[in-house]
Amino acid sequence: MVRALVLLGGLVLASGCSTSRSDDVAYSPEGFVAPDPVSVEMVAADYRIAPLDKVLVNVFQVEQFSGEYQVDLTGRINLPLIGAVEAVNQTTDELQARLKERLSAEYLKNPDVTVGIVSATGSNITIDGAVRRPGVYPNFGSMTLVQAVAVGGGLDNTANPKRVFVFRQIDGERMIAGFDLTTIRKGQEPDPEIFRGDIIVVEGSRRKETMDNLFRSVQTFGIFRPF
Repeated sequence: MVRALVLLGGLVLASGCSTSRSDDVAYSPEGFVAPDPVSVEMVAADYRIAPLDKVLVNVFQVEQFSGEYQVDLTGRINLPLIGAVEAVNQTTDELQARLKERLSAEYLKNPDVTVGIVSATGSNITIDGAVRRPGVYPNFGSMTLVQAVAVGGGLDNTANPKRVFVFRQIDGERMIAGFDLTTIRKGQEPDPEIFRGDIIVVEGSRRKETMDNLFRSVQTFGIFRPF
């Protein structure tokens, strides 16, 4: 079956608790590729820095401390003279305040420090819906859909494993694809890779409001459907 990408024109998906697959979303589509690279504009203000992210530090009129720094696997960046500074799990505002404190204590009077995200290679994933521990989790490396669901505590007793949806940004558009955990676990379909920024939603009766809120805005998304 050929699968094509189309843009919805006002389609609103039903989010009932059917035990069958969704008819409105393509399952395991071939075109559901890796997401777009993260730019500074795409990173939210409350984004929390992760290992291997690159941050831009600017200390006004002090080039010695200004520049790009990569967060190492221990969660630190290393600046000249002041050395290692803890950066992981902080927002840019929080890291900014920490750098200002360190520089003020040792080298500069009232330094003007700004911090931005250059690349968010270790961004978080969101797992929501009918899982035992919904929330935002770090994605430090390769992870599949089955593994991501396990990170969220696994399916709860209201979950429909045939209706698992992944939202992702591809070519500047928000996309959605459906996956069936029952066939994936049997090896009948591949277990897709999950990338930073992905939102995974498992349908279930107790999370109907979550599904309704997501699918109410789906008309503004790009969506994969059988063609």
